[in-house]
Amino acid sequence: MSVETEVSDQGRFAGLRASLSEEFAVQTARLKELTEISADTGDPGEAHNRAALTAATRHSLEQITGALRRIAEGSYGRCAGCEDAIPAERLEVLPHARFCVPCQQKQNG
Repeated sequence: MSVETEVSDQGRFAGLRASLSEEFAVQTARLKELTEISADTGDPGEAHNRAALTAATRHSLEQITGALRRIAEGSYGRCAGCEDAIPAERLEVLPHARFCVPCQQKQNG
């Protein structure tokens, strides 16, 4: 890896880290709000929706945390399956992606 590539990657990762950290803060606030809602309206649909939103928010936080950890470890952008580079286009859409598309399809069965 050339010095220019390394410096470019560091700049890109700094922006990505900042973006992921902001999203982490937003999702953390959302989770706090969801878990502090204690008014039981007696509507099972509302309780189900709140539980689903809470689970989705926790999952999002896990994905963000994993991406931040991979950035810190230097493994961000490498497929956890085949260890090839994950295309930048995929990472732009899913910055928390752990797998390239073929390996993700294998994971999904």
